Amino acid sequence: ISTLRLIIMLIEIYFFTSVYRQYETVVPVEDPIVTEVTSTLQEWALLWKQLYVKHKVDLFYKLRHVMNELFDLRRQMLSGHLTQDQVKDVKRHITIRLDWGNEHLGLDLVPRKEFEMVDADQISVSDLYKMVGNTDHCRDLYKMIEPCRIPVPHHLFVSLKSFTYNTMGEDTDVFFSLYDLREGKQISEKFMVRLNKNEGPKNTDKVDRLCALFTVSRMLLNDSKKGPPHVQYRRPYGCAVLAMSDVLQTISELKEEKDFVLKVYTCNNENEWYQIHENIIRKSSTKYTAPSTNYGLIISLQLLRGEMEQIRRENPMIFNRGVAITRKLGFPDVIMPGDIRNDLYLTLERGDFERGGKSVQKNIEVSVYVLYADGEILKDCISLGSGEPHISEHRSFVLYHNNSPRWSEVVKLPIPIDRFRGSHLRFEFRHCSTKDKAEKKLFGFAFTPLMREDGTTLSDESHELYVYKCDENATFSNHALYLGLPCCKEDFIGCPNVPSSLIFQRSTKETLWISTQLSSTKLTQNVDLLALLKWKAHPDRVMDILGRLRHVSGEEIVKFLQDILDTLFSILDDNTDKYGPLVFQSLVFIINLLRDSKYYHFRPVMDTYIQKHFAGALAYKELIRCLKWYMDRSAEVVKQDHIQEAMRALEYLLKFIIQSRILYSRATCGMEEEQFRASIQELFQSIRFVLSLDSRSSETLIFTQAALLNSFPAIFDELLQMFTVQEVAEFVRGTLGSMPSTVHIGQSMDVVKLQSIARTVDSRLFSFPESRRILLPVVLHHIHLHLRQQKELLICSGILSSIFSIIKTSSLEDIEMMVESLLDVLLQTLLAIMSKSQSQEAVRGQRCPQCTAEITGEYVSCLLSLLRQMSEIHFQHLLDNFQSKEELKEFLLKIFCVFRNLMKLSVFPRDWNVMRLLTSNIIVTTAQCLSPALNKNFTEADFDFKVWNSYFSLAVLYINQPSLQLENTTPAKRKNVLDKYGDMRVMMAYELFSMWQNLGENKIHFIPGMIGPFLGVTLVPQGEVRNIMIPIFHDMMDWEQRKNGNFKQVEAELIDKLDSLVSEGKGDENYRELFSLLTQLFGPYPSLLEKIEQETWRETGISFVTSVTRLMERLLDYRDCMKGDETENKKIGCTINKEEMYIRYIHKLCGMHLQAENYTEAAFTLLLYWELLHWEERPLREFLHYPAQSEWHRKEGLLSSICWEYGIPLCRELAYQYETLYDYQSLSWIRKMEAAYYDNIMEQQRLEPEFFRVGFYGRKFPFFLRNKEFVCRGHDYERLEAFQQRMLGEFPQAIAMQHPNQPDEAILQCDAQYLQIYAVSAVPENVNVLQMDRVPDRIKSFYRVNNVRRFRYDRPFHKGSKDRENEFKSLWIERTTLILTHPLPGISRWFEVEKRELIEVSPLENAIYVVENKNHELRTLISQYQHKQLHGNINLLSMCLNGVIDAAVNGGIARYQEAFFDKEYIGSHAEDTEKITSLKDLMQEQVHILGAGLAVHDKLVHPEMRPLHKKLIDQFQMMRSSLYVSGFLIKGVLNTRSFPVSFLFSQPSPSSSSLSSTHSAPSQMVNSSNSIRGSPSLPDKYRNNREMLMLLPPHRERPSSAMYPNITENGQPTNFQRALFHQVIGPCKPCSDPNLSVAEKGTVDLAIISVCCLSVCYSLFQSPIVSYSLL
Repeated sequence: ISTLRLIIMLIEIYFFTSVYRQYETVVPVEDPIVTEVTSTLQEWALLWKQLYVKHKVDLFYKLRHVMNELFDLRRQMLSGHLTQDQVKDVKRHITIRLDWGNEHLGLDLVPRKEFEMVDADQISVSDLYKMVGNTDHCRDLYKMIEPCRIPVPHHLFVSLKSFTYNTMGEDTDVFFSLYDLREGKQISEKFMVRLNKNEGPKNTDKVDRLCALFTVSRMLLNDSKKGPPHVQYRRPYGCAVLAMSDVLQTISELKEEKDFVLKVYTCNNENEWYQIHENIIRKSSTKYTAPSTNYGLIISLQLLRGEMEQIRRENPMIFNRGVAITRKLGFPDVIMPGDIRNDLYLTLERGDFERGGKSVQKNIEVSVYVLYADGEILKDCISLGSGEPHISEHRSFVLYHNNSPRWSEVVKLPIPIDRFRGSHLRFEFRHCSTKDKAEKKLFGFAFTPLMREDGTTLSDESHELYVYKCDENATFSNHALYLGLPCCKEDFIGCPNVPSSLIFQRSTKETLWISTQLSSTKLTQNVDLLALLKWKAHPDRVMDILGRLRHVSGEEIVKFLQDILDTLFSILDDNTDKYGPLVFQSLVFIINLLRDSKYYHFRPVMDTYIQKHFAGALAYKELIRCLKWYMDRSAEVVKQDHIQEAMRALEYLLKFIIQSRILYSRATCGMEEEQFRASIQELFQSIRFVLSLDSRSSETLIFTQAALLNSFPAIFDELLQMFTVQEVAEFVRGTLGSMPSTVHIGQSMDVVKLQSIARTVDSRLFSFPESRRILLPVVLHHIHLHLRQQKELLICSGILSSIFSIIKTSSLEDIEMMVESLLDVLLQTLLAIMSKSQSQEAVRGQRCPQCTAEITGEYVSCLLSLLRQMSEIHFQHLLDNFQSKEELKEFLLKIFCVFRNLMKLSVFPRDWNVMRLLTSNIIVTTAQCLSPALNKNFTEADFDFKVWNSYFSLAVLYINQPSLQLENTTPAKRKNVLDKYGDMRVMMAYELFSMWQNLGENKIHFIPGMIGPFLGVTLVPQGEVRNIMIPIFHDMMDWEQRKNGNFKQVEAELIDKLDSLVSEGKGDENYRELFSLLTQLFGPYPSLLEKIEQETWRETGISFVTSVTRLMERLLDYRDCMKGDETENKKIGCTINKEEMYIRYIHKLCGMHLQAENYTEAAFTLLLYWELLHWEERPLREFLHYPAQSEWHRKEGLLSSICWEYGIPLCRELAYQYETLYDYQSLSWIRKMEAAYYDNIMEQQRLEPEFFRVGFYGRKFPFFLRNKEFVCRGHDYERLEAFQQRMLGEFPQAIAMQHPNQPDEAILQCDAQYLQIYAVSAVPENVNVLQMDRVPDRIKSFYRVNNVRRFRYDRPFHKGSKDRENEFKSLWIERTTLILTHPLPGISRWFEVEKRELIEVSPLENAIYVVENKNHELRTLISQYQHKQLHGNINLLSMCLNGVIDAAVNGGIARYQEAFFDKEYIGSHAEDTEKITSLKDLMQEQVHILGAGLAVHDKLVHPEMRPLHKKLIDQFQMMRSSLYVSGFLIKGVLNTRSFPVSFLFSQPSPSSSSLSSTHSAPSQMVNSSNSIRGSPSLPDKYRNNREMLMLLPPHRERPSSAMYPNITENGQPTNFQRALFHQVIGPCKPCSDPNLSVAEKGTVDLAIISVCCLSVCYSLFQSPIVSYSLL
């Protein structure tokens, strides 16, 4: 049973645990900043890699360094071994680096509080705005090591590690102090280290900048024989300097000590010892000697920050070592009560002494003593420096043989205060001889008392003391013997009759100069201050003493602040009635003195005094009486300086009053409480009286009121000690309510009043809910008045921000009060500010503080804070409180307008994404709360277009906000936004659709106006938003169809807006699917086509959607091509129905063609516009670059852009127009233009372009290219390999396919890019012109390559088994014909293949085709030379004849004979009898043509080329003989010299041919072993594949380059060329690579080898560029 119970209990525990886990919130154990570092590094990692890809190498390495630092800092945080201060410091370093990286990567600004991210939901919008603004402002400060902070004390910890300069063998004193070169004085006390003879430190601690070395030794270090060994002197040795500016940066970054080596320099002249440190600092190297080694003082430095108590806690190990505290020379910045100090700093400056009959100057040593009034030497009252014990006697160092020594030696005299009066200083002067038996000899002394007879101390200045003579036997036991003597010039003036019979006589030529500086909290050098502190000694002078307090310097007052205050209140207690007003005035003077910036840091001293040391229990009565008396007289007195001073001192006066009352209440157990309360009530009545006075006529009264208002908020905390929160709030409300409204006072008082209100809101009093209910109405009242009048907007915004910062979760009444008072006026203010801001943008240089983005952001944050705190109940009350629909309409228009401006204007910077998202969330929430009121009050009969249009415009702008386009953000940021807010675009889209559905018949009012905006919403790349919006277009079409019987407006507007929006970069690949028939949209709404199919107007609707879908495809294709750096060939135009858009895109396409220098295509593009225009006088408006003109003139102006063959019909058309108008002058001009076109056609050489077929396969290609094939017209002189490289450059990710076969389905559907490129030949449309013999070849050339839609390429293959003896028998041709959608050339360089036709050509048909084409080529060439169309160089004719004849001799035609004239072949192919006969006729015709060609060659050949001509004749005879032997008798061919050439052209022949292919292009052929133009994309395995030979275009003539003329001599090749010619012919083999050379079609035997070689030579001689490279 117990086991069962245990099981049941475990089941229950598990069950409850499971239920709990459904609602649990995971809270990370680690520090939030560690979590942030982790997520940020993950986000940076993706962006960091992109930096390298984008070549931002510098930022790449910087970011890597910062990321490594963050890893290390994160590791330190996770270690758990850091102190609190270390954790804080590490967090600071982390946030600096996080913010730096986010800024440089363009990420969002992260608002922080105490180094941690702030949750926007936990603070008010106003606080968030300030926080983000402060973070943004401090970004520059983060670049520094230390952020901007309140100044903190700094301490320098120094340890002397060793002194390795020299083994002097003497005791050494080392002094350290801080020295300020700018002021030329020491700024710290000295720290002393005493070293023994072995240079071992006895005590090592603090050190800094200036180090002075003194040795305790004999007089001369270099001569040990001089001077008695038992007598020691202090002698200067050396000095070392360390510039803190050089090391401060280093030690501030470290947390431990850093070692430094200080070189010790010696002085060249002891007389300048006093300024050796300055000489070293100024680098006056002639006055000191540098050490011979780099050794010296080795010290360690460490910079410590914070108060002394904090340093003691954080660094206990330092203070355990007995560290000596070395203080600042003089007083610290703040002297706190209880700090008692009485130090006199004495500086031995210099002296002047007589030689005293000596031949050399003296070695003078000064001994300093402090003596009390009874002549006793005060023990331990001299300090040479911290770190060593105090001494009773100080002996100065000795300068060798110097009667005018300058010491500049500072000692501190810590004399007890009770011994200061009556004490004096005595200076004894001794001569230190270097003789063996000599001792130190006393020869004089000087003295000075420390305090004068009037009780003041020795003044802080230089003093010139008299020197009195004496000797070693003189006794000072009776100090009265010399104290009566004058010690200085001032004393001598006071007692001029000094008897001369005294024992001590003054040496008139000897003087000692000293200077003193007193640092005492009890002794003063001011007579007036001393009289005040000792007022009881002269009670009759109290009135005068109090009056003279104003003449005491502020330094003396703050130094003796506690004593002065005690004195004043003791005087007040002595006789209140008599001294009360004067004490009050003195107290006001001291309080206002502390308001001075120079003494402002002494205010804590005053606060400490009031809390801990003040004892005036009865003072409050007199203080209240005096204060009230001053206020009551403010309306009567003209000069109010004393009243204003009292008002400025109000804060501390109230502190004294309250503390005095507390002390009195403690002493009397709360007696006279009612009287005190009544007096405070009366005091506040006086305050209200002062503030209620009309100050417009009195400037002095304005200053009085301003002083009172400035001081007033500071008294709240003091009043709370004696009164309840409600009572104090009532006091304040009555005071603020007594202030006049804005209309009654001037602008200066407006500022002061609002500043007082601002301080009231920021006070602790306002944070209590019970006091806030009392104060809030009066504060809102004043704010409302100022905002209504648009005055002091900046201060008002600060007050409102403070209010919203305090009121996070207030009661319904508070929020409702604020809504009623502020909402409308806030909207009005924001509209005014935004309108001013927009107008200011047009006028540069004008900046009004109320129109800046700062103040706009302040008010926006206030408005958002208010809206955020409003619940549905608040909105309902707000809407119910409007008296009429006009008021509601006005309010809705205002708030919608403000929201729109928030999204249009740059209120928040781009990286303030936290603020932008929070703003969007508040806007959509507010819109949801206001939409019912819009529905309820402005639909049906009360429909108001203006309000609804404003709402729809707001919704459209909202959804299109860049900050809400989550698709453009990182995945981490997208997830965070969706988790926190969801997709707010979807929320607003649902609201928009819901409101649209509620319009009913009023939808027609928004057609076509809202089509464009709604279309912009559908272009947002968010599927659900698009699904929501698409049915709205159906509604628009349906309602226009109902009203007008069509939806032309919807169609026109939709096309226009679609064009403009896509041109702006909106829309994506998925968007076109919204209108597609095949796509079934998900979501709650059916697709657009599905809805249209249910309507009666389905046909026109479907046609419209299809048109829009096609337009969308074209626009997206166009936009994609315009992006980036793609070449101009990809930027294609698109044909659309809208005429104006059509014309605009025509000119865009024309401009792209002109930029790419595609002038032919540009002309064809403009021809489209020409065809749109008519010969009418219809006026056309100004459009694009065309001026306003008639349609007739615009069409006339386009003529100049279209010329040559295509321009001739246009000239005739225009000529007809001129002729009908009898405009013969213009007719003459147009006829001349037409004639010029004819001349150009006949005279100017034009290049025939190559054509290439390109296939784009794979899903990675753009939509308009994907899995399609095109034929492209190549550039001038562009061959296959160049075109292929250009296409691979446009698509660097593409893979070149190495075969011409059609790709399979796997390639078509893969996520890659495949390019298939090969050359094709044009199939002319107008064959008749080409067959006409008398038509010039230049005209034929035009018809061969223009207006061509059909292109062909052949692929050889062997059907059946290959005949090894004669492969022509089995060599078939697969001929593919491509039919394009449009002829080339046209508006583009390439057009898509519309249809493919495939046929197979038999070997016999191929032979007929080859011979026929070669015959035609020969006839054309011979005709050109016969009619002298080609002049000079006959290389072309020579090469062509040699190629055909030599191939025939070596078996070319013989192979055809063997293959097709064999009896066996003829018997087995009876159906080819006619074709065989045709082949025979063509071969006979070729012999006749060759004979005629040789006759022409004989007339034109150069003498040097006669051997070649003879060789051609011999080979021709052999060719003819071989035909005769084979049974072909060639009649009439007896002698080539008498051969009639004219007969060749008397018989019409369809074509002529030779054994070389129509696809051969000799200019393209390059030997495969020596090619330098080969395509890198084809592997070697394809280089000998003869079946690839047919993929290249046929040869066409190319003119010689003008830049590179043929290298010939008198039109014939040189000897070197002939040698090269024979060299190439000899061993050369044909190249089979289709992408590197010209293909040979149907020729594989030895005869073809000769043809190929000759073709190469022909190409070399015709292409000088290649000739040069090979030569």
